[in-house]
Amino acid sequence: MNIAGSLTQVLLIEDSSQIGHARRTAQRLAEQHGFDATEAGRVALVATELASNVLKHASRGEFHLRLLPRTGGFGIEMLAVDRAQGFDLDACLTDGFSTGGTQGIGLGAVARQTEVFDVYADTRGAVLLARLYPRADRQPDLRYGVSQHSLHHDPACGDAWHLTYNGANVSALIIDGLGHGEDAERAAKAGEQVFAQSPFASPVLLMEDMHRDMIGSRGGAAAFAQYNAARDSLTFTGVGNIGASLITADKSRGLASHPGIVGGQYRKAQPFDYAHVNGHLLIMYSDGLQSRWNLQDYPGLVHRHPAVIASVLHRDFCRGRDDVTVLVVALEAAHG
Repeated sequence: MNIAGSLTQVLLIEDSSQIGHARRTAQRLAEQHGFDATEAGRVALVATELASNVLKHASRGEFHLRLLPRTGGFGIEMLAVDRAQGFDLDACLTDGFSTGGTQGIGLGAVARQTEVFDVYADTRGAVLLARLYPRADRQPDLRYGVSQHSLHHDPACGDAWHLTYNGANVSALIIDGLGHGEDAERAAKAGEQVFAQSPFASPVLLMEDMHRDMIGSRGGAAAFAQYNAARDSLTFTGVGNIGASLITADKSRGLASHPGIVGGQYRKAQPFDYAHVNGHLLIMYSDGLQSRWNLQDYPGLVHRHPAVIASVLHRDFCRGRDDVTVLVVALEAAHG
């Protein structure tokens, strides 16, 4: 299954009128992508509660919305992101609890309305995740998360990402076209299109093919990671400043890239192999994200859903002067 990159839609939540806007936007996206009226109503209900929760507990924050491509259809992903001092999660999971003095359905009821619900909250703020799929969709949730944002919310993004699942095998790509805007986007998309055709190909040849099709564009940094579940190994190949790490609860390994510009000039790409990676998190990111983060500074975050992890990292470490992409993938021998 190929999952093509898409920007995260961000809606500001700082007054009650924006809750209705978030609800309508999420419901309309669901209706446009295969959710019937009842299912779209479920999306609207969850969107309302997530956006309301931001206003109740943080006064202001963001509502993030994305489509989740599936075999034969789509799911909807929604995240509430804030920088408040945290809240009493156990109380909020009680049906009907509302610190705002109004009758809410409670996050516990929201959890029952969703196929995936997860939360991370500490003194730096909270991230709440909800994923909804049509009830007829029996496919398991894929354990990945991405947070992609263009500079100044430009409709063109110079970053591209791509994810391919073949059974339990995974191949993940990030390309950062030089600069930002439409020219950077064209460069990144040219490389992504080549990758999508053969994501599990020989790494050296795949990078050469991407390089060939990016010649004449601005070029960019590119890196891809190919996970082989049967061998329990990951091969990482990178040119330029795409950051990447393999992480468990007690250790982190940085993945090595080589200098150069794909579509410009680089020495022959050298793949690096990493063994015994089942159960690890793969985190890849463009240089719009600072590199000094450490997941151990966030107790328990490593055990949260990858989409929560990506959003926390974006919230706290976005440089704010370039496009940014954070891709988090759970490496597992089997899904479901």
